[in-house]
This record gives sequence, C-alpha cells and structure tokens, in this order.
Amino acid sequence: MKIYTRTGDKGQTSLFSGERVNKDNPFIDALGTIDEGNSALGLALSFLPKESELNKTRKAHLNKTREQLEIIQHALFDVGAALATPRSCDESQKLQKTRFGHEATDLLEKWIDEMDGQLPPLKNFILPGGHPVGAALHLSRSIIRRAERLVIPLYSKAEVTQDVLVYLNRLSDYLFVTSRFVNHCLSIPETEWQPHKMEVDSHLQED
Repeated sequence: MKIYTRTGDKGQTSLFSGERVNKDNPFIDALGTIDEGNSALGLALSFLPKESELNKTRKAHLNKTREQLEIIQHALFDVGAALATPRSCDESQKLQKTRFGHEATDLLEKWIDEMDGQLPPLKNFILPGGHPVGAALHLSRSIIRRAERLVIPLYSKAEVTQDVLVYLNRLSDYLFVTSRFVNHCLSIPETEWQPHKMEVDSHLQED
C-alpha cells in the first residue's frame, strides 16, 4: 500500500465517522495539534540518556519515565481516534470503538503525585529548558495546551466527551512535572523567572 493516496489533494480528508471535511476543519486542526504534541514526546524520548551513562537510581527513574511517555503516546492516538469520531456520529459501533474514558487521567494523576513527592517545592515560575529531554517535554506541554484550547469549542458543542478535555488538561500538568523530574534526576538546575530582567541587565551594561 502506497503512503500517498491522492485523496487529499484538494484539501479534504476523512474523519473516522466517514465524513469528508476540509483539512482546516476544527476537528482536523485539533487532531494535527495532538499529533504535533506527540511528535515532541518522541523527540523527548530520543534525548533520554543511554542506560550505560546512568547510575542505578537514575536508570530506574528514567526507565520509568520512558515507559510512561510511551504509554502516553499510545493514549494520544486514542484521543485522536475519539476526536475523529464526533459524538454526532450516528454509528454507535464506531462511537464505542473510539470511546475514551477517565482511566488514562487517573493514571496521569498517580504518576504526577509520585514525582511531585520527590521534587523540591516550586516557589517561583521557572523557564522552559534544562536537559534536552526536559526542554522537549516543555515543548510538548505547550503544544498540548494549544490542543486543549482547540478542543474546548468542540466540547462546548457536545462533539467531544469531557474525559478527552480533562485528559489534555492533566497531561500538560504531567509534562510540566516530568520536565522538572527529569532535570532533577540529571542534576540540571532550574532557571527561575526574573521579572524585568532585561531592564536590570540594561542598567548593569550602562554602569
């Protein structure tokens, strides 16, 4: 089977419901953004250090992180399937096949609590960055936030279940905590936000 089908050459594609829509349709926009966030997760995974470079404790922590991120990548495909099957679809079999429940969110919350208990308290805003893994997780977090914003209008029209919306919201929280956790495991210090730093630096340069 060829990778190209030519069926989308006029700017249209199909939802799982069978409906043909333009590629700038709100559902496709949300789907594409989730795919973008998933790709950023793949980037983060590619940056994880090799096991041979880690001590026993770091290896255990980061192997667990790898497993979690891979589970999330699969879950994002499930989210995409749910989005590709609007609730107004009249085929109950397809709706049931692409059902997305609260279990995935429960798992995220469990992981967040486990990591949060091992991190120093957050007293200030921090800048995205750190180790390449942490930076890529921040990138994924901001993309998932955008996906959430795109899904809200679809949820308002009852085309997407609340479980999908809640998952995206919780996932961005998870990615923030995981970026901190990875940087902490690898002994990369966090950079705290310094308000009006540009003005302070300008005064220093003048002096």
